[in-house]
Amino acid sequence: MTAKSLSLWQLIWLDLRALVRDKAISLTLFGGVLFYAVLYPLPYLHQVPTEQQLVVVDHDNSSLSRRLIRHADASARIQVVGRVGSIDEAKAWVTDGRAHGLLVIPFDFRRDLLLGRGATLSFGGDASYFLIYSAVVEGLVSAGMDAGKQIQLKGLLASGQSPEAAAQSLAPIKLNAVPAFNKGLGYTPYVVPGLFLLILHQTLLIGAGILGAGQWHRPGYWNRVSPLMLVSARVLAFSLLYCLFSALYIGWCYYAYQVSLQASLGQVLLLMLPFLLTTASAGVALSCLFVRRELPTQVILLVSMPILFVSGFVWPLALIPEPLVWLSQVIPAVPAIMGMLQLNQMGAEWAAIAPKWLQLWGLLLLFFPLAVWGVSWRRRQLPAAAR
Repeated sequence: MTAKSLSLWQLIWLDLRALVRDKAISLTLFGGVLFYAVLYPLPYLHQVPTEQQLVVVDHDNSSLSRRLIRHADASARIQVVGRVGSIDEAKAWVTDGRAHGLLVIPFDFRRDLLLGRGATLSFGGDASYFLIYSAVVEGLVSAGMDAGKQIQLKGLLASGQSPEAAAQSLAPIKLNAVPAFNKGLGYTPYVVPGLFLLILHQTLLIGAGILGAGQWHRPGYWNRVSPLMLVSARVLAFSLLYCLFSALYIGWCYYAYQVSLQASLGQVLLLMLPFLLTTASAGVALSCLFVRRELPTQVILLVSMPILFVSGFVWPLALIPEPLVWLSQVIPAVPAIMGMLQLNQMGAEWAAIAPKWLQLWGLLLLFFPLAVWGVSWRRRQLPAAAR
C-alpha cells in the first residue's frame, strides 16, 4: 500500500503515532498538560489569605485600645503577633517579614471616642502582595468599625434608648452580599477556567509546530499525500487528542478545584468543537513557517503572556490599546476563553456567546485554507529528495 492510497483515518492514525513516538511532542502535550493541571492552580488553592501577621503600636494603652486589639486578633484575616513601642519598630517587623501589616492606635484614642470627637487609626501593610495587603486592611477596617459601634452603642444606651432601638440606629440597613459567579471569592475559580483554555491553546500550537518543523525536510507520508488530505488528517488527529485533554481540564479539574459549572455538557461541547478545530488548523499553518524543531516552542512561549492579557479575564480590555484588542481577535483562544467564562462560569444564555462561537468558525475558514496553502508552499521550498 503506497502513501497515496492511504485513507483519511489511516493518516490520522499515522499522525497520532508520530505524536506519541516523538519525545519532545509527547513531553509538551502529555507531560505539559498534566503538569500544568497541577502547577498553575497550586498557588491559589487556599483561595483567600487568612491569619496574616500583624504588629501593633498602641500609644493609648487603654481598655478600649486593648479591646480593639482583641477584636483584630479575633478576625479570621488577622493574627496579632506582637506589640512594639514605635512606628519605626513596626516598620522593621514588616521589612524583616515578621509581620505583614501594622496598626497604630493614637494617643487619647479612648478619650476622643468617648467625647464624640472621633479618632484616626493608621493601617499599613506589605503591598507587594495585593491579596495579603487586602486581607490585612479588610480585617483592620472591620475591627475598627466594630469598636466604633461599641462606643456608639454605649452612648445611645446612656441617653435612654432601648437596646433594640440602639442596635437599629447603628445598623439601619443590613447588607446580604452573595457572590454570583465566584462564591468563595478566591483566585482559583477566577483564574483557572481561562488559564486552562490558554494552556490547551498554547500546547496544541507548540505540538503542531514541532511535528511540522521536524517533518518538512524529510521524506515521508506527509510529503506524498495531497496538502488537503494531510491538513484534514492532522487537524482531526490533534482535535481528537485534545478532546481527551479538554475532558480532563473542563471535566475533572473544574470539579476538583471547585470551579463554577453552569453550562450544560452539550453547550460546552458545542463551544469546544470550533475552538479545537480552529486551533489545530492554526497550528498546522504555523508549523509551515519553521524547519527547526526548537523554534515553535520559543515563539509560542514568547507570545503567551500577551495572549493572556488580551484575553480579557486578567486585565481590563479598556486599558489595552484598541489596535491590539482588534488584532487579538484572530487568536482562537481569545473568543474561546471569553465565551467559556460567560457560558460556564457566569451562566450566560447561548445567544450571548453565539457571536464568539461564530467567530471561531470564521477563524476556521481562515486558518484551514491557510494551512493547506502553507503545506503546498513548504513543499515547493524543499529539495526534490525530501518530497
